[in-house]
Amino acid sequence: MISQEDINKIKSETEQFFSKMTILVSKIDVNPPTLDLNISGDEKENKEAIELNVKLEEPQILIGQGGQTLFEIQRLLRMLLNKKLQKVFYLNLDINDYKKNKTEYLKDIAKDVANEVSLNKTEKILPPMPAYERRIIHAELSKRTDISTESRGEGEDRRIVIIPKL
Repeated sequence: MISQEDINKIKSETEQFFSKMTILVSKIDVNPPTLDLNISGDEKENKEAIELNVKLEEPQILIGQGGQTLFEIQRLLRMLLNKKLQKVFYLNLDINDYKKNKTEYLKDIAKDVANEVSLNKTEKILPPMPAYERRIIHAELSKRTDISTESRGEGEDRRIVIIPKL
C-alpha cells in the first residue's frame, strides 16, 4: 500500500531525477494510487498506479517523437522509484498533459472513423501505432454494436482495423 509518506518520497525523488538531468521542472503533481486497468494478466494483482504529472517549460525533448522518450523516461523513473521505495507499483508519467491530450485525440479519431465505417459499411485500417494507443482505441469502441475492432500485423507495423457489422 502506498502511504502519504511514499507519495512525498516519490515527489522528492522525481525532483532529484529531473534535476540530475538538468531539466527545470515547474510543477510535479503526484496523484494517489488507483488500481491500474491497463496492466495485463498476472501483473494486475497487487499493483497500484501512481499518476505523476510534470510541468516543464520545454517539454519536447522529454516527450520525443510519438512520445517514445516519455515512455523510456517513465520506465527508468518507475524502476528507480520501485527500488528506492522497496515497493512495486505502476507509474504513469505525463509531461505537460501530453498523454492526456493524446488519449483524447485518439478517442476522437476512433469515434470519427467508426462513424464513417458504420455509415459506409466498409472497413478502415488505421496507421500503425504502439500497443498503448491501440488499447485506447479498442476500449473506446468496445461498447459499440455497429462495428468491431481487431489488430492486424506484427511489431511496429501492427494496426487497428475497424470493421462494420452487417
